[in-house]
Amino acid sequence: MSYIAESHRIYLAKFSELDVEGFFQLNADPEVIRYTGDAPFKNKKQVVELIEAYDHYQKYGFGRWSVYSKKTNDYLGFCGLRFSDDSQEVDIGFRLQRRFWGQGFATEAARLSLEIGFNQYHLSSIVGRAMRVNQNSHRLLEKIGFTFEKNFTQLGKPWGQYRLTRRQFAEKNVQLKTDLQR
Repeated sequence: MSYIAESHRIYLAKFSELDVEGFFQLNADPEVIRYTGDAPFKNKKQVVELIEAYDHYQKYGFGRWSVYSKKTNDYLGFCGLRFSDDSQEVDIGFRLQRRFWGQGFATEAARLSLEIGFNQYHLSSIVGRAMRVNQNSHRLLEKIGFTFEKNFTQLGKPWGQYRLTRRQFAEKNVQLKTDLQR
């Protein structure tokens, strides 16, 4: 499998047929998709169709990426960037299998995605959105440097939107590297 980026414990790869089983299990867990607005896949054929139709890489160069453990090669979930036609902005999204929650994988994948977005694609800003009741996602966005911007309603539910600019990311990234060197 070829990957597009790696960090200490994970690597990111474009969606492929290797993800079908893991992706199906991910979206079959009601707790995982609870705050997404997505319905579970009915069968693995739907996963294959989604992967085959996913054109974000061709259109924008980036997209959501599968997250794999370097140690075990387990499919952890997905994370990455998405251009929203509605808002004309790039957002970050992350979704991991429940058994990998609380281990820092989402933080690691999100930071890696931000590095790609700002350093490789020179994006000026990236937004993060989460349902207001999804406090874990709000905490993660704040942890990786996002600043709360506004509340809004989507799918009849209250959501929060955060933003991180390239400049803020560069400043916080320098601070993170300095802290790690101590």
